[in-house]
Amino acid sequence: MDSPGRTVAVLGGTGPQGRGLARRFAQAGLHVVLGSRAAERAEKAAAELSEVTGGHVEGASNAGAAAAGDIVLVVVPWDGHGELLESLKGELAGKIVVDCVNPLGFDKQGAYALPVPEGSATQQAAAILTESRVVGAFHNVSAVLLEDPEVESVDTDVLVLGDDREATDAVQALADAVPGMRGIYAGRIRNAHQVEALTANLISINRRYEAHAGVRVTDV
Repeated sequence: MDSPGRTVAVLGGTGPQGRGLARRFAQAGLHVVLGSRAAERAEKAAAELSEVTGGHVEGASNAGAAAAGDIVLVVVPWDGHGELLESLKGELAGKIVVDCVNPLGFDKQGAYALPVPEGSATQQAAAILTESRVVGAFHNVSAVLLEDPEVESVDTDVLVLGDDREATDAVQALADAVPGMRGIYAGRIRNAHQVEALTANLISINRRYEAHAGVRVTDV
């Protein structure tokens, strides 16, 4: 299953990570719909992205974006994750839903992974969206690199997790559409916790080395 040609919706598309992913998908020629709690804010951000990328970007409420997307990325703060997905079960039924959320806490020692009753944000999404095809991906990609117009190639692998082979293939193809990115199947949804938690390690690496580190898988 190929992703290029599909409409990609980004819930939480006005935050740094969501806006950065939307920028890269628009540059790759995909039709993108930005979602936000406030449709007006999404429409403004979409107009700006359309202008700078020359791509096809629209703005809508999160519900409107969820309804419009063939593949829907969830890029919202962890504290509103479950509530948002509960409210969009109808709009997301039958769709490929890509959970990109990292449940992290921060204190004086830095970032750390938060416990999630279901095991991970991706597993929580799958438990709520029982009629959707839930995949975990794009957890470890630097928002700074995604948003930087001077960065032409985002050189990182995207670890893709899911129990539906057709859906994970589609999300791998979505990652492959961005120059420098490569989608890599990384296991079933039950393995999502360590991929989400790895972001805390990358934040520590970035602070120590003043970098924007990502993940590369060797020998694949």
